[in-house]
Amino acid sequence: MLKNPNHGPRTSKLEKLDSDLVVIGGGISGVCCAITAARRGIQVILVQDRPVLGGNASSEVRLWILGATSHMGNNNRWAREGGVIDELLVENMYRNPEGNTLIFDTILLEKVWQEPKITLLLNTAVYNTIKSGPTRIAGINAFCSQNSTEYEITAPLFCDASGDGIVAFQAGAAFRMGAESSGEFNEAFAPTEDYGELLGHTMYFMTKDVGKPVSFTPPAYALRDITEIPRYRQFSTHEHGCQLWWIEYGGRLDTVHDTETIKWELWKVIYGVWDYIKNSGKFPEAKTMTLEWVGQIPGKRESRRFEGHYIITQSDIVEQKHFEDAVSFGGWAIDLHPADGVFSEKPGCNQWHSKGVYEIPYRSMIVKEIDNLFLAGRILSSSHVAFGSTRVMATSGHNAQAVGMAAALAIQNNWLPADLLESRRTKTLQQALLSTGQYIPHVAYHNTSDLLNEPCTILATDCLILSELPFDGVWLPLKYSSAQLLPLSKGAVPEFEIAINALEETGFEVSLRKSSKPFNYTPDVILSTKDYKIKPGEQRLTLHFDTIMEEDCYVFLCFHQNPDISIQTSQSRVTGIVSVFNKQNKAVSNFGRQAPAPELGFESFEFWTPERRPGGFNFAMKIAPGLACFGENQLTNGFFRPYLRPNAWVAGLQRQKSEILVRWDMPQQLQTIVLSFDTDWDHPMESSLLGHEENVMPFVINNYQIFDEKGNMIYDQLNNHQTRNEIIFENAITTHTLKFRFQRPSKNVPVSLFGLNIYK
Repeated sequence: MLKNPNHGPRTSKLEKLDSDLVVIGGGISGVCCAITAARRGIQVILVQDRPVLGGNASSEVRLWILGATSHMGNNNRWAREGGVIDELLVENMYRNPEGNTLIFDTILLEKVWQEPKITLLLNTAVYNTIKSGPTRIAGINAFCSQNSTEYEITAPLFCDASGDGIVAFQAGAAFRMGAESSGEFNEAFAPTEDYGELLGHTMYFMTKDVGKPVSFTPPAYALRDITEIPRYRQFSTHEHGCQLWWIEYGGRLDTVHDTETIKWELWKVIYGVWDYIKNSGKFPEAKTMTLEWVGQIPGKRESRRFEGHYIITQSDIVEQKHFEDAVSFGGWAIDLHPADGVFSEKPGCNQWHSKGVYEIPYRSMIVKEIDNLFLAGRILSSSHVAFGSTRVMATSGHNAQAVGMAAALAIQNNWLPADLLESRRTKTLQQALLSTGQYIPHVAYHNTSDLLNEPCTILATDCLILSELPFDGVWLPLKYSSAQLLPLSKGAVPEFEIAINALEETGFEVSLRKSSKPFNYTPDVILSTKDYKIKPGEQRLTLHFDTIMEEDCYVFLCFHQNPDISIQTSQSRVTGIVSVFNKQNKAVSNFGRQAPAPELGFESFEFWTPERRPGGFNFAMKIAPGLACFGENQLTNGFFRPYLRPNAWVAGLQRQKSEILVRWDMPQQLQTIVLSFDTDWDHPMESSLLGHEENVMPFVINNYQIFDEKGNMIYDQLNNHQTRNEIIFENAITTHTLKFRFQRPSKNVPVSLFGLNIYK
């Protein structure tokens, strides 16, 4: 029994903690930062003011995670973010293809719980920042309402991933809130006063058909006149959750301090909308439907943005500016919303895409005024316009991984965040990130410690020379222009033989295109065009182009729209080979072609995008000479996804099992092997709601074994689904050779591997 008669003032329990890095905010950015730093060997405290991790992706808000892939609706091929954010999304696909956010909560918690160097404080809100000098943070004070404990947390480094930037704000870092004028950064897309300066908050609701009539009496605070919402006719019983992203409000208010006011207004809207659907008589199918869930906290889009050593702007994104200190990339459209949200007469969003992914510099992740503070998440240093793209979760998580790695390097070398801006240190940071699966445009991974740099031979049982995509698939009518994206080498363009079926005598236009920037996948340069007269019936057609390629790059073999013609497809799917279609994806403002007004500062171009499986078949064809870009030499070129070429070793289309043999001139002592597989960098892997056809990507190798020089099996992997397999042996292995034996993923998919790294 505890009995305390003292009636004087009392204080909460105080616990003092110290760490190398304190991460404030447990959304996707904070999680990716903390895991990256901890795996690199430093102690991390992750402070989260909610009961679960994930922020806007959690079960509390239920927004899907997206980034450069943009629902497969733009021209950013193979652009899903790498590293920890990829690991999370791939794991969620495997366990949770239905997109249940409660399951995603468990995956995030598990990943953090499995890191022994992370101390996780849930339900713990920071309320005070302690400074030891004008430019240095010494610690923070935080309080957990669940255990009535106050924490005093100290560390040499801090990362603010809190969304509103509570620590950066209290520490005195310069920030912006709202939109800059168009003249400040020469941004033609800067919004007018009528459009508004801030993006608002959104809350979602989920519905369920219970199979029997359900009545609904709205709460007294529900919106009574649904016509106050100009887009009320868009409401449907078929959409719920984050498909209702446009139920938005608050852009005219203070999106930090007025959040509770905004929440109540959104509740009024949601219950008013459901009252309209249930009781207006216009939705008879809603008779047996009920509200299953309504959000309790709003999903925030925008509040403060802090000024770093560099502010990302519209032109950086549109022009795809190169940064020597690039550590990440983005690719979501510049996506602004009217400040009046659901009460606006304007469309719910205004999106404009760039022709490809853009680089994000490390300088935008550190502030000038505070020596030991990193920025992660949506508070990244950007203009309001650029923020329209950088704010999305997959991009933010990828950026945060760079922060986590930078923090680890800083602790291990006694550096401050800004010290990594020195050129050699920046390169060290880039290479450290690439070693974990991060993707940085145009930067190849190279590690002098890799034993494959020692004198050795890498031999494959066979390597694909792509001379045919077999003629064994369905016939696809050309309802819209379609293309096969193919990696060609410098020199003459090969001949292509395709199978077509014409309903009647007709014309058939074929063109060969490439991108004006070889690393993009926007076919804005026409190399050659051919017109053919086609007779009715099935037939083969040989396509010959008198074109010389000046460099290695992907080209588009385009078959232009003609509904009277069908082309046979192939059931074979090959790493680095994909078909694309000039069709619409209205969810991301893709209407087949982007045609902005010239004064907005964006480029006009066509969209050519893949289809999701089970569609998206390649077009059957013979290629002469065959494409010889899938050799074992691709395993050590430092790129772990298609870039200019497939960058993968691919075995022959017919081989059931394939092997790679590594033979050194001298015996080597090794302890770590890293294999980089193809989990389809094109698939966006939305984390919630949508659902996916597969839980394992078709290109990934599920089963493989590793043997030493004596034929002893030293590793046996079954049922792999992840992108990166890092194998660490308890005891070092000494051997002249290593043999890797890979089992074909499926009948129509050959063995493929992006990278192989071996370390002492």
